[in-house]
Amino acid sequence: MSNIVNITPENFQQVILQDSATKVVLVEFWAQGFEPSDALAPMLATIASKYSDNLVHARVDAQQQQEITQQFGVQGLPTVILVKDGQPLDGFAGPQTEEQIITLLEKHLPKPEDGLYQQAAELVTAGDYQQAYPLLKDAHELAPERADIKLLLADSQVELGQINPAKALLETIGLVDQDALYKSILGKIELAEQAAESPEIKALQAKLEQNPDSLEIKTELAVQLHQANQTEEALELIMSVLLKDLNFGEAKKFALDMINALPDGDPLKSKYRRKIYSLLY
Repeated sequence: MSNIVNITPENFQQVILQDSATKVVLVEFWAQGFEPSDALAPMLATIASKYSDNLVHARVDAQQQQEITQQFGVQGLPTVILVKDGQPLDGFAGPQTEEQIITLLEKHLPKPEDGLYQQAAELVTAGDYQQAYPLLKDAHELAPERADIKLLLADSQVELGQINPAKALLETIGLVDQDALYKSILGKIELAEQAAESPEIKALQAKLEQNPDSLEIKTELAVQLHQANQTEEALELIMSVLLKDLNFGEAKKFALDMINALPDGDPLKSKYRRKIYSLLY
């Protein structure tokens, strides 16, 4: 349902000043029995109802509320004025198509990706990259050109062990957007790659070269790689163990733990979930 309110002198301040601080107020000036007003009214109501999270649909009966009508400088009907923070933003007079009205509204209303980005930014601030990731992925799909979304997504990817996708995303960031966050992500990638070159991992890799069929070494190396945020390499290795012996040690448990630790929406999660389910069932 749309947020429809009829403006009167009694609620004028509430709607035009207070409500417009948090939402855009669409003020529709109309007159009963005036055909252009009657034609526009149902279309406006339908459109406004789709944007009710961010829009208040306010109506002014120009015959009954002449003072308010004059205050807005309305000279013809129907007239629509968009108000934000108590100030007129935009508007139109006379008949309009549905497309024209939607185009006008979307210039001034928050976009879906803005809400997703804001939610994700709050989660990242709280250190919850797991929950932030799917929101950022959706926001990136809606607005693939936005550098702020790409940077926060890349940051989340690094934190969740998706080093290669994060590096690929950073390559698309233009010079003008290579800010402090961009440099911070590069630093995190460097640390992650250094961790993957730790003495423990190098020693296990050397052992595996000497014993390429050792399921025990493969399992141990997979665990170490996962801890070093080398998630895809770890999953590939642990799956190679399960392909040889589904019940080897704790390999199955490690594989499921690694998969379940991935955030929803991560392509690796669905890829390796399918692989392990095909082995289990």
